[in-house]
Amino acid sequence: MAVDPTGGLTGWDLTGFGEGHDTECWKRLGAIEVTLEDSERGPVFGTRFSVWAPNARAVRLAGGFNNWDGQRHQLSRVPGSGVWATFVEGVGTGALYKFEVLGADDVWRLKTDPMARFCEAAPHNASIVYNSQFRWTDDDWLWYRGEQQAHQRPMSIYEVHLGSWRRGLSYLQLARELVEYVSWQGYTHVELMPLAEHPYEGSWGYHVTGYFAPVSRFGSPDELRYLIDRLHAAGIGVIMDWVPGHFATDPWALQRFDGTALYEHEDPRKGWHPDWGSYIFNLGRNEVRSFLMSNAYYWLDEFHIDGLRVDGVASMLYLDYSREPGEWVPNIYGGNENLESVSFLQTVNSDLYRRKPGIITVAEESTSWPGVSRAVDHGGLGFGFKWNMGWMNDSLRYYGRQPIHRQYHHHEITFAMAYAYSENFVLPISHDEVVHGKGSMYERAPEDEWRKFATMRAFYAYQWSYPGKKLIFMGTEFGQQHEWAEQRSLDWEESSRWGHRGVQLLIKDLNRVYRAHPALWRHDHDPSGFRWIDADDQGGNTYSYLRFDPAAEGRPGQAVAVVINFSAEPRRDLRIGLPAEGRWTEILNTDAELYNGSGQFGNLGQVEARPVPSHGLECSAEVTVPPLGAVWFRHDPDHPVEDSGAVLDQITATLGETSARPTD
Repeated sequence: MAVDPTGGLTGWDLTGFGEGHDTECWKRLGAIEVTLEDSERGPVFGTRFSVWAPNARAVRLAGGFNNWDGQRHQLSRVPGSGVWATFVEGVGTGALYKFEVLGADDVWRLKTDPMARFCEAAPHNASIVYNSQFRWTDDDWLWYRGEQQAHQRPMSIYEVHLGSWRRGLSYLQLARELVEYVSWQGYTHVELMPLAEHPYEGSWGYHVTGYFAPVSRFGSPDELRYLIDRLHAAGIGVIMDWVPGHFATDPWALQRFDGTALYEHEDPRKGWHPDWGSYIFNLGRNEVRSFLMSNAYYWLDEFHIDGLRVDGVASMLYLDYSREPGEWVPNIYGGNENLESVSFLQTVNSDLYRRKPGIITVAEESTSWPGVSRAVDHGGLGFGFKWNMGWMNDSLRYYGRQPIHRQYHHHEITFAMAYAYSENFVLPISHDEVVHGKGSMYERAPEDEWRKFATMRAFYAYQWSYPGKKLIFMGTEFGQQHEWAEQRSLDWEESSRWGHRGVQLLIKDLNRVYRAHPALWRHDHDPSGFRWIDADDQGGNTYSYLRFDPAAEGRPGQAVAVVINFSAEPRRDLRIGLPAEGRWTEILNTDAELYNGSGQFGNLGQVEARPVPSHGLECSAEVTVPPLGAVWFRHDPDHPVEDSGAVLDQITATLGETSARPTD
């Protein structure tokens, strides 16, 4: 019996793919090294090539192994599947190839493999046969991850565009330099902007052509695996931007793959994204759902990614997103909700959380769609977290105002607390906020250089102490002066200069102090973890609040008080209410000389809370807050109070009597 010409692939193997519930289709489609049995010669090694092209009239395989003459390798239909396949003996890892597809419109198209595991770097685009040889060493990390409850753990995320962090570095070089830097800064996670193959750098990875192929300009897939393995060895989780809403228009990739709108919608009212100039996936087609569901699981399974940040969720949820009347098609009930996308996102989230313990999914969703981070069985979309775009917009608007004008916009800081617990939020200062004329964080801050850096430090102290997980984009941690540009490296020389160095060291200490104090993260998504002290000091531009970790069995309680002064004048002897008397140790002061502050405004390391009621609390203390600065205090119950247990009980009791909402 001769070797099966389709490489042993059958319609039965592809049943799940055709029914829309295959979550591992990369194990069946694309270029896969196999050893088949020949009755005369015994085992025969080669590669099975297969591709979904149901409307094609013919499919051929061209590659370096046949001098790019597709007529030498014709693919055969796999009955009942819409898939074409062939087996090529002796071909393995490293071989370049493309599919020649005769479309339903009688036009031959040269296409890359939608399931390619590796591709040539732009401007070339051939697919490459690839079989991983990597041996992971992160079993302990995966076990640890699976034991954690992400919502009750610290999370400070460093968002990275690999091509411009330090331009020219490979995955192997990043495995040394990026890991060392992120470890030194103390982040818990990195978020890598899209890792999937994209030919145009200016798209930042959001116009994908190879969904299963890591970006090849930085090295091979196994070299990316090594980078991720090293991050895990350093205790750093890896989140990847994932783009299931739309895809690139390059003619050699997914668009009109078999001469028809195969991956996209035929109707441009549903299949064309007017903002981004890209095609929208047809999530009503079973095979497209299988393709994308498999892709999500692929990155978590094959590359040990710890989470997916899903790009552009709002554009997926609304049929009329960025469209005028008459430019969109209502759903079957006449509404603007994209029911196919809702179903798809719910299915993906449910599958990933069920199969990969400890992973997270994060939605970039900019509207008030209800239940984005609510469980699917409770009517939600099933994401673990949602970016808090409202907080980001309001906070940055306030940040950019002249201090003298901030008193008239006090609510821009307090308003976010009105919905802070409606979702599980991440507080993002992302790449989108430091490009396209918006200005860097340095440029956004008003007034002279000293005040710019002071404002930046105060803002980050506010972000790190406010309920929600934290994310900042690379370069903002040292106050890069200019906007980010993907064509060049970050301005690392600035990080050693006055002001910039201070911000960088502050971020390092924010991460350290934040991780050491559960009050700042354990109850990010529970009102019991927050109470305003004073949300109404409009004239003084100050905000003060408490973060709590209530006592629980086997764990003492903890309270941290935060006071932020967004005015240009110091506040001396500012009385703040506190839930317990005794010593409150100053654990952070953004005006410290270490951070290139003045070093002139502080509390000599501590304040003493006495039983003088204030702000609805039983005790209070007078504190000094620097101009454009922030101070954090931790309650130390063993000094000088005799019964520390009583103090912690008092703190816990206070939570039940107070509201997390602002009083304005």
